[in-house]
Amino acid sequence: MKHWVRNLERQPDASFWLPTSTDRFYPDFVAELTDGRLFALEYKGGDRYSNDDSKEKRDIGAVWAAASEGRCVFVMATDAATAGISVAAQLRKAIGG
Repeated sequence: MKHWVRNLERQPDASFWLPTSTDRFYPDFVAELTDGRLFALEYKGGDRYSNDDSKEKRDIGAVWAAASEGRCVFVMATDAATAGISVAAQLRKAIGG
């Protein structure tokens, strides 16, 4: 990663957000990768990973990344027990490494 920041919630003029059906979604971290792509990361514990709110956020992030034509990456990472792979492996998989 070239740069990364902790994304602040509820700061629509200063933070990165994506629209949801009822509000705004502020991913936990936003980064610029060394190849210039924008990377948005949300982390959810296993107890919240499969709830409706998290599913909507995953769907919105996936649509945002797909619409970027490869310029943006989104991942909702979770604990290794829930994902079946480590958080580091989830991040590598998302960025293609």
